[in-house]
Parts: sequence; C-alpha cells; structure tokens
Amino acid sequence: MTNGAGAGIPAVSTAILAMSRHLEVRDVLKTIVASARELLDAEYAALGVPDDHGGFAQFVVDGVSSEQWKAIGPLPRQHGILAAMLHNATPERLADVRQDPRFGGWPAAHPDMSDFLGLPVADGDEILGALFLANKRCPEPRPARGARCGFTEDDERLLGILAQHAAIALTNARLYERSRELTIAGERARLAHELHDAVAQKLFSLRLTAQAATALVDRDPARAKDELHQVAALAAEAADELRAAVIELRPAALDEDGLVATLRSQAQVLDRAHSARVTFTAHGVRALPAAQEEALLRVAQEALHNALRHSGAEHVDVSLARHGQGALLRVADDGCGFDTGRVRRAGRHLGLVSMRDRAGGVGGKLTVESVPGKGTAVEMEVPGG
Repeated sequence: MTNGAGAGIPAVSTAILAMSRHLEVRDVLKTIVASARELLDAEYAALGVPDDHGGFAQFVVDGVSSEQWKAIGPLPRQHGILAAMLHNATPERLADVRQDPRFGGWPAAHPDMSDFLGLPVADGDEILGALFLANKRCPEPRPARGARCGFTEDDERLLGILAQHAAIALTNARLYERSRELTIAGERARLAHELHDAVAQKLFSLRLTAQAATALVDRDPARAKDELHQVAALAAEAADELRAAVIELRPAALDEDGLVATLRSQAQVLDRAHSARVTFTAHGVRALPAAQEEALLRVAQEALHNALRHSGAEHVDVSLARHGQGALLRVADDGCGFDTGRVRRAGRHLGLVSMRDRAGGVGGKLTVESVPGKGTAVEMEVPGG
C-alpha cells in the first residue's frame, strides 16, 4: 500500500463533502482537482470537460499559478493522450508522457511533466471529462538523482475511486444548475420526479464508493469510517436541497413582461456582457399558451448559452415570428459549427436533448442545422392555441 492510500482519505472525504454542500459545477471541478492532487501527492492535476467542437468547455488545473496559466495560452484541444481518454474511455499510466508517441508537445510556458496518470470521468457510457495528474512527488528517502517515483497501481485504484465521485458530483451539479432554469408548474413536477430518481441512484453509488474507500485505509480505520458515514448523511441532505430548489422556482419575468419583451431584454443584456453581437427581432407575434411561451424562452436561453460559450461566434441573431396560429423561434450564429450526426450519436449533449424535450412537451418541433466552420441555427416551431 502506498503512503497516499491512508493519507488520502481526508482528501476523498473533502471531495465528497464539497459535492454535498456546493452544487455549482465550477466549484465542484476545483474541489475534485485539488483533492486528486493531494490524494496522490502530485505536483500537477487537471480536469477537462469536453465541448462539441474538439476542445474543452471547462478546464480546471491545480498546481499552476494564475500567472503561469495565463502565460500558457488557450485551452488545450482534444488530441493525443487526452483524446484517448475521452474517446476510448481508457486509463493512462505512463512513466514519461514525453516519450509516448501520441505526445505532441506543449506551449513554452507549460510546466515540464514526466510521469502521468489519467482516467476518464464517466457516468455509464457518457464520458463527462478527463482527470489527470503529473509528476508524482517522491517520499523519503528519495530515489537516485535524476530518477522519478512514478504512479503505481494503488495510485490508479485510488484515482479511480475519486473519478467515480467526480462523475456523481458533475451529474448532480448539472442537474442542479438546470433545475434553477425550469420554472412553470408542469416543468417543476416533471423535473422533481426525474431528479428524485437520478439523485437516488447517484447517492446509492456514492455510498458504495465510500464503503470501497474505507477498505483502502490501513491506519485509524474507525475514524475514516465515521467520516464517511457522515458523508452519507450529508448526501441525503443534498438530495433534499435539490428537491427544494425545484419547488421554489418562479417564472417572474415572463409572467410580468411577456415573451417578446423578455427575449428582447435578455438579448440586450447578453449583447452588453459578451464580445459577440447579439440581436433580436420580432414579427407579428401573437399571444401564445403560457406553456408554449415558457418552452420558447428556455430553448432560446439554452441556444444562446451554447452559441456564446462554445461557438466563438461574432454575431448571434434571435428572431421570433408568427407562424400560422403559432410561432417560429430561430437562434442563429456565425460560429464554428459542428457535425450534427456525430453529436447525435454521442448522446451526451444534454442541451440538445433538453431543447428537443421542451419542444415536444408543448406539441412543437425543434430542428438544429450546423456545419463545421459555417455556424449553427436552432429553430423551434410551436402550434399556438
């Protein structure tokens, strides 16, 4: 058993506690990465969440200063060893990453790395991200001059446990963030049922994983078990918080201002907040059933979020026009676009699934047109009432 196995239990406990108490995705990612580095006594740790375009929507590091991170430059792409972990769902443990034939170098400001350990973060068949460490610190007595310690099978086993926790944390955090956006009564009831089932399964997995962690403890096992029993109680509280968050949501702006005014206001705010130009036009729109207006608003918000965060667009145009007795919403950008067939087969892009569910739930239809390098257009048609 490595020294990290016993010493790492507080780090595992910290990660689980943070998962129960903090449900913002960014905060969860930071805690997982910091805990992984402490758990396995590595100089560097990182966790990348892939986007739809060969890059990373989020990439969190620990062990690199903010100044050094800025000097490194743009986020990495999905290539080499990172791509292998994401696409093949395989762990990677290397004595020297620089000697691997897939290694493609790194920017001038990037720290020098040799020994490497990485695992995919997966929820079933869905790959949520890649968690990896570099440069294992050497315990005393240190090896011969110039030699490195390297990661072991025990290290890989421990990181696998933390990767399971990471999947649970990311899934619950995403559910929580989406729950805050769902506001109408029917949507609240539906999501509350889905959250109950999904969170119950995740928390059951959490308890099993916590029990597995106790088996790795070779010193003060009673204390470690007490800590992990407390984690189970906190996880139950997190489930209660998720249910409460859904119940408390209210559709204030839409009820007070109407769909056209709400969309125009949000476009104006986003135009000021982002470098991309965001415009909105409306043509002959009549009042629609409340559920259809709510669904149109939420699809517009999701499509705007995707365009502004992932596409690199210079211009995003939102339009709402009368279409028969109903309406047609269109959100179009001039960004990088993507391969719609590949995304659909991957089955992991919850934004697209969520938008289609919203459209279908009010008798509408959603279409997504995109070509790599030529932008994306999301259209939603509703029948009216």
